[in-house]
Amino acid sequence: MQSQTRGGTRWRRFAVVMVPSMAATAAIGVAVAQGALAASFSVSGQQFQVTADKLHGTGFVQYGALDSTKAGAKPVAVVGIDTAEINGLCQAVTVPTGLGFNVSMTLTAGGGGKQVKASKLYIDADDMTANATFKDIDIGVSADNTTKGPGPAGPGKGGEGSHVPGSFAQQAGEVWFDTVDQKAWATSAGTFTLPGLHLSVSKGQAKCELKKQ
Repeated sequence: MQSQTRGGTRWRRFAVVMVPSMAATAAIGVAVAQGALAASFSVSGQQFQVTADKLHGTGFVQYGALDSTKAGAKPVAVVGIDTAEINGLCQAVTVPTGLGFNVSMTLTAGGGGKQVKASKLYIDADDMTANATFKDIDIGVSADNTTKGPGPAGPGKGGEGSHVPGSFAQQAGEVWFDTVDQKAWATSAGTFTLPGLHLSVSKGQAKCELKKQ
């Protein structure tokens, strides 16, 4: 009986830790779907993995920026895409519980021939690998004068995607990525349609596995 009581206490504590996190995740998902998530916000400082089998985008821009966190500013490369179609999307984050173990949250969508679709998509990452093809690309454009993507967040906002005026950027009319693997700090979008959405929670480390091309 004593052992059962300890086990029950641990899982109640686990629920206390996870319920607010899951509620926040659900609220963010609704806000993104409704296009209500602002393009500038203070990020959590919790890095997460984003992978995709394939991504096709129109109106692409990339520039350097700083994400604001409680631990300080994080230098990132922001990718902005006007419209994106994604196959095999996966997002994984590991959440420390303070109870001697971690909890993994993994989200997948866009499988089985269905595509994830997004508009005004921004991804703030500090590491990325992919196979890439660009059409009508311009390298070395001022971040303030890009014309082919959704454009950077305004400087001095102190939130997600704040850039230095006049800094380096590149843009393209159209992009194709496959076997994408990113370490990201923030993602935002005007709209985000996720067919076949599946969210799983378990103990341990979260990781997205890419299909071999």
